[in-house]
Amino acid sequence: MLNIWGRISSINVRKVVWCAQELELDFQRTEAGGRFGIVQTPEYLALNPNAMVPTIDDGEGPDRVTLWESNVIVRYLCARHAPGTLYPELLHRRFDAERWMDWQQTTLNPVSAGAFKQWVRTPAAERDPAAIAQSVHATEPLFALLDAHLANRAFMLGDDFTMADIPVGCEAHRWFGLPPTEYTRPVWPNVERWFADLRSRAGARGVLDLLLE
Repeated sequence: MLNIWGRISSINVRKVVWCAQELELDFQRTEAGGRFGIVQTPEYLALNPNAMVPTIDDGEGPDRVTLWESNVIVRYLCARHAPGTLYPELLHRRFDAERWMDWQQTTLNPVSAGAFKQWVRTPAAERDPAAIAQSVHATEPLFALLDAHLANRAFMLGDDFTMADIPVGCEAHRWFGLPPTEYTRPVWPNVERWFADLRSRAGARGVLDLLLE
């Protein structure tokens, strides 16, 4: 049994849950982090000394694997359960996927998080308009870049869904879910087509159809 710790309101937990569902794995998820606590307990810190989510515990005995860092968990699950499909075996394709996963985590996520936190998690009276404007200004060109990349591709790597689509898709879910009363996003037809295809996947149910919180 695969055990996942983390609240589903976390983008990083959503990546792992979607991946597990995509792979049709049996798993148990324990609410942790935020209002659920747990992450500061000695038992949890023994699994993840960062006191963050997600964390997974997979297997038993000498084959037991405990991991944290969402994109690493996605890589591990795909490598273990879907080598050659979700986890590309050809090196050039594998590292193309790795590149986009790192881009989501190190380039897109840090700038998009500002507007999300302000519009979704901060009371209106406490919001920082400058922080919102900075986030939007930095994020929109990155989605334009993604739109150009997807102009002649069904998925991040081409015709086939791979591990690269999961973290980038979760990022699109968060940006597309910003309150329409606060933000009107530009038209990115290729991103919108790709995201609609992702949302239609059985593995994405309960993840890409969630309202942000």
